Amino acid sequence: MSHDFKKLDVFHQADQLATDIYRVPSAFPVEERYGLRIQLRRASVSVPCNIVEGSTRSSKKEYAHFLRMACGSASEARYLVTLAGRLGYLTVDVSSSLEQRFDRLVRGLELLAQRVVASPSENR
Repeated sequence: MSHDFKKLDVFHQADQLATDIYRVPSAFPVEERYGLRIQLRRASVSVPCNIVEGSTRSSKKEYAHFLRMACGSASEARYLVTLAGRLGYLTVDVSSSLEQRFDRLVRGLELLAQRVVASPSENR
């Protein structure tokens, strides 16, 4: 039995952030094509992917593990956004907005993982 990730607000937040990250880094310099730019993209895409993969797992423990991995990737992306802002690759407004959105996502993922673990057992 799997969870429907499409019903999760954190999934929609993560999906939108991943899409936005792919649009924003066009301001990165060419020399960052295979550096910070790709690392930011990979971290941001990893978040919704881990939510989706975790939703198919057969136990609460496994599901929570993938939610925590998503949280780690979201935290990594948040750091990379702030770094890109400090390096001048993103404007202050864009960097700040993305950082706040990743903050909300991290909090949401942490809360969901806690709820999954604390929920009564049902085959999960």
